[in-house]
Amino acid sequence: MKETSLASIKPLENTQFWFLAIAAGLIAVHVSVYLKLNGTLNQVTISLLGLAAVFTLLSEKRHTLKLESDIFSSLLGISLIAFVLVRSLYINAVDSFVELAPFIGLLGLALIASGIKGLRQYWLELLLIFAFNAPIGFIGQRFDISIFTALFSNALLSYLGFPVVREGVNIIMPTGAVEVYPGCSGMETITQLFRLAILFLIMFPTSVGKRFLVPLVAVVIAFVVNGIRVALMAILVAKSNPEAFDYWHTGTGSQIFFLICSLLFGGFCYLISKNDSDDRSESMELPGS
Repeated sequence: MKETSLASIKPLENTQFWFLAIAAGLIAVHVSVYLKLNGTLNQVTISLLGLAAVFTLLSEKRHTLKLESDIFSSLLGISLIAFVLVRSLYINAVDSFVELAPFIGLLGLALIASGIKGLRQYWLELLLIFAFNAPIGFIGQRFDISIFTALFSNALLSYLGFPVVREGVNIIMPTGAVEVYPGCSGMETITQLFRLAILFLIMFPTSVGKRFLVPLVAVVIAFVVNGIRVALMAILVAKSNPEAFDYWHTGTGSQIFFLICSLLFGGFCYLISKNDSDDRSESMELPGS
């Protein structure tokens, strides 16, 4: 039997191993806080997808990263990470801090690893993680599309033959009415699908025209599917079915609609990727033909 000395196994002396361990710890804290506060599954999933993309990008260029920091940058990075950990102990609801915690933690790690001068090495990763964790509530307050959602859902119900009228953001039927407030406007779903579009474009570069098409399709899918959901809830209210309304409004049903959006957008991205792959195959065959 060959004896293996513990001294010959030195993962703890590997700087990148330490950074990976710290990052894993921060991610675990972030997810546990979300679960403790009953954050929605789609929020956690989107955040983890963004983090996975960041680590994929970093792993591809890990051999070219300059890991040289200074005392001030290291102390600042440690302070940011400590702030995230301490602040996470005193949170009672999902707020802007919870959503921005991954960005703050990654910024702290980047400062410890490469200092302020080396932050430019991580500009894409920092931008990506910020885009994936920008506070949805803040975005929803700045871009209220409730009236457009009400217009679409009202038009859909009218087209399907339901007796319906609209007053502002209120969809009124003979036996009930629903109000499309900002939380139900679909802005959250649009934001999350837009983030997936950004992720797709970064991980799978495509032509200039498709770079505009992919985010546009993401927004349209999210808006239309959410509009159908609002129309369904109006029908349930009119039929005096509060249990079903609650299910599709705040229960598992709301997650199902996000899953539908994700599947539709995923199918579209698959077609885009397949089309790009076919184009590349044809261009490679042309010289030999």
